[in-house]
Amino acid sequence: MGFLIFLGILVGIALFFISIYNKLIALKERVSNAWAQIDVQLQRRYDLIPNLVETAKGYMAHEKDTLEAVINARNSAVSAGQAAAANPNDPNAIQGVMAAEGQLTGALGRLFALAEAYPDLKANQTMEQLMEELATTENKISFARQSYNDAVMQYNVYQDQFPNNFVASTFGGHSKAEMYEVDNEEAKEAIKVSFDN
Repeated sequence: MGFLIFLGILVGIALFFISIYNKLIALKERVSNAWAQIDVQLQRRYDLIPNLVETAKGYMAHEKDTLEAVINARNSAVSAGQAAAANPNDPNAIQGVMAAEGQLTGALGRLFALAEAYPDLKANQTMEQLMEELATTENKISFARQSYNDAVMQYNVYQDQFPNNFVASTFGGHSKAEMYEVDNEEAKEAIKVSFDN
């Protein structure tokens, strides 16, 4: 009889730790899914940028350095995004995306500031449409980033709680996820994409 009670206690403890482990897995997958939502919006942004640059190129022939800076920043952001998509739970990959996105936002901000000086470009319907799509995409990125950060916070807090921290460290594969924060002051400001006269 005593053996059965002891066995029942062991089974109960094992089930308790299994439930913690399963919740850690579910929270980790939620972080990955939330990152995938950011990745979709970032990819949309990346796809808009070459069209934006091509449209501006015809009007801003003397601003070749600015246009090249936008394309180079976009390419760096795409590479960083691919690394993060491969492992959204890698804090270094997320930091790489944050840095690359900060550079891209800065380069786009400079492009838009210069574009203000070109009235024909401001009046171009294609440019207006691209700018509107980019503004919409920026809003979607912001919402996706908020959802991702919520998932990261829940995952990290759950890992810090006892005995969850014991399970997370003992059964590997669980480390703190990185919040997607905007450090670059230029990137914190919304990209101004309006060509209102």
